[in-house]
Formats: sequence, C-alpha cells, structure tokens
Amino acid sequence: MAIVKVIEVIASSEKGFEEAVRNAVTEVSATIHNIDSVYVKDFKVHVKDGKITTYGAICKVAFRVDKA
Repeated sequence: MAIVKVIEVIASSEKGFEEAVRNAVTEVSATIHNIDSVYVKDFKVHVKDGKITTYGAICKVAFRVDKA
C-alpha cells in the first residue's frame, strides 16, 4: 500500500503565476522525491506603488513516502 504525504509551500516569481508554481516544484524537488501532484490552493500578488512586484502561489505538494 502506498502512503502519500502532502506539504504546503508558498513560492513566488517576478514574472507570473505559472513560473511561481514551477519554482515551487523545483524547490521542493531539491529535497523531496516521488512527487505525484501539485494542487494550487491559492494565488496572491505583492503590490508596491500601485504595481505588481511579485506573484505568489500557495501549493499543496503530494508525494509518495518510501517504504522502510
């Protein structure tokens, strides 16, 4: 039986939401393997002087836990 664990991460990008999600996968992949899926829970932006400065994605990353 496979066990799947889910963690929540927030990633950002200066270019857009799609890159923010890619950045989440890239960063999580550096320390976690067996990633099955990413659920984008929410989006957000940071604004300065009336302009968007960064795009953020709040993601739930699901991955299979290795058998002992």
